[in-house]
Amino acid sequence: MEYGFTTAAYVVAAVLFILSLGGLSGQESAKRAVWYGIVGMALAVFATLIGPGSGLWILSVILIAGGGVIGYFLASKVEMTQMPELVAGMHALVGLAAVFVGYNAELVMNAVQGLDAAGVEALEGFSAKVAHKTPVEIGILKVEVFLGVFIGAITFTGSVVAYGKLSGKLTSAATKLPGGHLLNAGAAILSLILLIIYMNTGGGWTLILMSLLAFFIGYHLIMGIGGADMPVVVSMLNSYSGWAAAAIGFSLGNDLLIVVGALVGSSGAILSYIMCKAMNRSFISVILGGFGGAAGPAMEVEGEQIAIDVDGVATTLEEADSVIIVPGYGMAVAQAQANVAELTTKLRAKGKNVRFAIHPVAGRLPGHMNVLLAEAKVPYDIVLEMDEINEDFPDTDVVIVIGSNDIVNPAAQDDPNSPIAGMPVLEVWKAKQVFVSKRGQGTGYSGIENPLFYKENTRMYYGDAKDSIGALLAKI
Repeated sequence: MEYGFTTAAYVVAAVLFILSLGGLSGQESAKRAVWYGIVGMALAVFATLIGPGSGLWILSVILIAGGGVIGYFLASKVEMTQMPELVAGMHALVGLAAVFVGYNAELVMNAVQGLDAAGVEALEGFSAKVAHKTPVEIGILKVEVFLGVFIGAITFTGSVVAYGKLSGKLTSAATKLPGGHLLNAGAAILSLILLIIYMNTGGGWTLILMSLLAFFIGYHLIMGIGGADMPVVVSMLNSYSGWAAAAIGFSLGNDLLIVVGALVGSSGAILSYIMCKAMNRSFISVILGGFGGAAGPAMEVEGEQIAIDVDGVATTLEEADSVIIVPGYGMAVAQAQANVAELTTKLRAKGKNVRFAIHPVAGRLPGHMNVLLAEAKVPYDIVLEMDEINEDFPDTDVVIVIGSNDIVNPAAQDDPNSPIAGMPVLEVWKAKQVFVSKRGQGTGYSGIENPLFYKENTRMYYGDAKDSIGALLAKI
């Protein structure tokens, strides 16, 4: 009975998770998809708690309640601009859980060795499963444990570093130790040697040493990736956390964990590949920590940034027929999406053609800008992806860039030594007039200079985006 209910509940939960992933592909179905995921997870937790091997009720309830309180507190305090680092933090917890589960499985394997028949019969849950495994099955379990700990450890430290970069606590520049990729390769090869030793001797010290090497690999891989590629990194770590969860599922014999881990791992990998393709990046290069990046000095930028006041922007907008707005992370930081939406409404009321251009990696998380605009009630039909709108810039009167840098940087096309060389960008400089809303003359998160700011048809509209757009509203 217990096995039958748990199995059935896991099947239903797996279906709900699949529906959730499918629904998240569209803005209209995203809210429903989130509820599918919530119900699926609640069902999975409930079935696990009352299923085979359940016990330690008081401890289980305390841990679930504690985790729920912490999760609620974090979710209620985190701003939309902090979502990327929150996601990285969640990935770190999944990786750490994989490490702990792997160590627990190793302790169980050692504990059941040498037990007599009576001792084996007295075991329950996971211990009983391990005790009844054949030597071949134990060997397979060891491989699963080793891989789970390895992937989990890489995910943990990699996610911690990603959190530090995204939150500004660590430099966003690509940083490597002397020896660079040879250190990563050496640590990976040594980990493979430790796997062979572990399989032959079963020594727990090999697991500990491998964990330390994997912690280093995760740290060094993500430190070696620059700020411009961080959206891909977040997606990639999502994939790693999925494979870590799948490895946990194999170790514990939990079918739902295997299914969910495979869903998360594969979807994260596919998304990472799509984003790399959109950025003209090598997928292998990014996952190996920026291997084979551009070399040589970047092209010098000549000229000066010319500022414009709110009256000048308002006058130009009044005379324009077509306007394209390009939102970026600066809009998210300033929480200017509501003002931007109101500006859009006012301009459209005057008969102007207003649209939004969204780059695949705008912000620091895939879909970041789409979520903000949907939150501000911007109509879906005027929010267009880069491939849909890039050819329209030459026929556009005014482009308003709000807090974007790399995704509108012509150096991606003109400078082969630029860190973003070859990345498809929004060709806003081809419009008749470009207004760039920025807080100052800085280079932005990735630290790359932008020649757009110095072009003849570009004017810099300095100030906090929320305040700047708010001032503009009064003039339209």
